[in-house]
Amino acid sequence: MQRKNIISLFWVGFGVNLFFFIVDTDEKTVENFFYGLLVCLMYSFFIGISNGLTNEFLNKKFPWTEQTRTRTIFGIIALVVVNVVVSYLCGYLNFVVIQKTATAETFFSAKYNFINWFTINIALMISAFLHAKGFMEELKKNTKKEVVEQKLIAKSANAQFESLKNQLDPHFLFNSLNVLTALIDENPEQAQKFTTSMSKIYRYVLEQKDKEMVKVEDEIEFAKIYCNLLKTRFEDSVNFIFDINQDDLQKFVVPLSLQLLLENCIKHNFATSSKPLNIRIFTEGKFLSIENNLQVREQLKESAGIGLANIVQRYALLTKDNVFIEKTEQTFKVKIPILIEKKSQTMTTYTTQSTENFAYERAVKRVKELKGFYGNLISYCIVIPFLVIINLLTSPEQIWFYWPMLGWGIGLMAHGMNVFAIGKNWEEKKIREIMNNQK
Repeated sequence: MQRKNIISLFWVGFGVNLFFFIVDTDEKTVENFFYGLLVCLMYSFFIGISNGLTNEFLNKKFPWTEQTRTRTIFGIIALVVVNVVVSYLCGYLNFVVIQKTATAETFFSAKYNFINWFTINIALMISAFLHAKGFMEELKKNTKKEVVEQKLIAKSANAQFESLKNQLDPHFLFNSLNVLTALIDENPEQAQKFTTSMSKIYRYVLEQKDKEMVKVEDEIEFAKIYCNLLKTRFEDSVNFIFDINQDDLQKFVVPLSLQLLLENCIKHNFATSSKPLNIRIFTEGKFLSIENNLQVREQLKESAGIGLANIVQRYALLTKDNVFIEKTEQTFKVKIPILIEKKSQTMTTYTTQSTENFAYERAVKRVKELKGFYGNLISYCIVIPFLVIINLLTSPEQIWFYWPMLGWGIGLMAHGMNVFAIGKNWEEKKIREIMNNQK
């Protein structure tokens, strides 16, 4: 046992002894004071150590943060059983073995039952405090751990997202220069026009590459300009069809996704005037689809796989909706999710500050609920024994303490059920159920 716990138990025993010495001792002598102190310290250390060991065992068996409800139920059961057993054991040692004022038979009489019952209430008060203190320390430790873990996740996600975005700039430039190099040999005049148009497109790339999402309307306009560049090079060998639902234009997609997918179509398929490559860009439910007829060209070297993999990974960091790839003998289609609400889907949910705030707010809310319950429990364990003492000292012939004890006890049980059994868990489950039905 730690030194601070031993000191705490000493002061508890000292305080209880001082209270009884002032209130219930007829002969107030130094000898009686120290004799009472030894007895109270025996109670304090036996009850404190037994509750401490029980608390440690339950913490290992049922961690507070992982099994809060189970830990609370077993904690209450163990709290009652351990304190009843230890209180009777201490009483037996005190009255039968040490003081020898009672025999084994008379120890369980009405007189000593009241003393034992009073001791049990004091023990319950102390153990309730120890359990509440242990819970607060465990919750504080795990909250700090969760915040640190969320920070690491946020940093990792942001680093990954930045890495993916940084691929776009050199990737686009490299592929565009390849197209320009091929066009210079084939048609210098067209190459000049291509260079002018490419500067406009590259400006868009620089503007959008740091954004998490852009409007479908902006991405489609950019894709049309890019398609005109491809038409400049391939002429009748490539055809583009745009069929976009007007209602989807103000929704959002990952920036430069269409450019990468269009580039993949050209890169992996051959296109000739007799066998043109037909590429269709259209909306399909909650997806933006890019479909082309399959005319696979032989690859001289293995593809780096940046384009499609980049889109899949960026969407994975932004939403739970998947990117779908559908391939048949005749066609190849990629479906990217159209995101409805920009605010709820952006990567800001991964930022360190918002993640820390969310974890902190959730922890504060839960701590307030549990702190309220344990404060109620400790108050009950303190006030009810005090009312019992007042009742028995002032009017022992009229027992009235049962009423506040029963009424408050029912309220305490309802409070506990709201925090651990029904309460928020039931509300959250019902909310999820209603949302799933609406979907």
